[in-house]
Amino acid sequence: MPSLQSVISCLSGYDPTALPVAQANAIIGEVVEPVRGTEQLALRTALDRVLAEDVISPIDVPAHDNSAMDGYAFQSAALAAGGDVVLEVIGTAYAGNACDAAPTAGQAVRIMTGAIMPGGCDTVVPQEFVDVQAGGNQIRFAADAVRPGDNRRLRGEDLARGQAALAAGRILQPADLGLLASLGVAEIKVRRRLRVAFFSTGDELRSIGEPLDPGCVYDSNRYTLHGMLRRLNVELIDMGVVRDDPAALEAAFRSACENADAVITSGGVSVGEADYTKQIMARLGDVTFWKIAMRPGRPMAFGRIASNGREALLFGLPGNPVAVMVTFYHFVRGALHRQMGANVPPLPLMRVRSAAAIRKKPGRTEYQRGILAPAADGGWEVRITGQQGSGVLRSMSEANCFIVLGHEQEAVAAGDLVEVMLFDGLM
Repeated sequence: MPSLQSVISCLSGYDPTALPVAQANAIIGEVVEPVRGTEQLALRTALDRVLAEDVISPIDVPAHDNSAMDGYAFQSAALAAGGDVVLEVIGTAYAGNACDAAPTAGQAVRIMTGAIMPGGCDTVVPQEFVDVQAGGNQIRFAADAVRPGDNRRLRGEDLARGQAALAAGRILQPADLGLLASLGVAEIKVRRRLRVAFFSTGDELRSIGEPLDPGCVYDSNRYTLHGMLRRLNVELIDMGVVRDDPAALEAAFRSACENADAVITSGGVSVGEADYTKQIMARLGDVTFWKIAMRPGRPMAFGRIASNGREALLFGLPGNPVAVMVTFYHFVRGALHRQMGANVPPLPLMRVRSAAAIRKKPGRTEYQRGILAPAADGGWEVRITGQQGSGVLRSMSEANCFIVLGHEQEAVAAGDLVEVMLFDGLM
């Protein structure tokens, strides 16, 4: 596992006081490694877990050529002459039952959806295209109603025996569970769940239910962190509020890294805040302190801390509520996915019109909170939620996307195209 300092030493132009977002994520990606533990789970309990190994299909799916709909199976050579096709019906094929009928030229078999295709047949004409005659013993239909091979599902067209069905690192979704069930897989090997400890720091913080003294605020950050972490399906260790006391802080850090794979704190890393928080972080491990060229969320600590032979990743986030959420989504979320062993592609960015001008200076990445909505002309446009201060948590609650203004981007005029990242899929 590379040390943080060895990774940083390989970077050109590294400046911890004005670190671009992309460079910060690159450093984190070099340091974070997946947990190694695995467990075997019943299929029904594996939703949202990370697949630990490739799943290879043990069978062909479907196991036989079969009909994609109710109709009549026949040999497609009958279509060559054009005009009307007249065929003798010699039997019926039902799903789940073998059909002994083997029609020759000029014959057909009545077939139900999912039934095995009779020998020699390669095409199914849907029943709604057919005129049934002679008491059901004969059918007539136009030759141009179907093409050779229509409405036939081929053996193994979904998955062939020996083909990779799902790749290691996939976060299992409902469709994946159905796919595994179709292969007869009852249990699956997954990575063990990540354990994440989190706490807030600050003498001014009060927990819900406590009276608010002058100058104090309720701790909202633990609740947003709790919600964001729940979305990742990790084991949570909520350590509450830790006062600005060196002994209490060190005890909290030690307990956290002895019991968790990752530790997330909010507060204590900004300029002017208690220096001993940073001192304790640095004393316990390999930690660096950044001022990231972004808004909101400039201050951040990252690294590893250790106690009693146990080591954990550390993410020291700012104290302002919106800054906590922005830094979590754009740094911590991806790092935790990597630590979980999950292969999660970056979320796509949409380009839409800005409904109004947005002020922006080059040299930092900004994550404005936006509301994406249909425009009058049928397109899409986005507007900011109002005040964008890092303490205005309402801006996150009202928004449905981030307006992502890149590092070198300048001010935006009304009608300009901007990139947005939808909250759907992120949160």
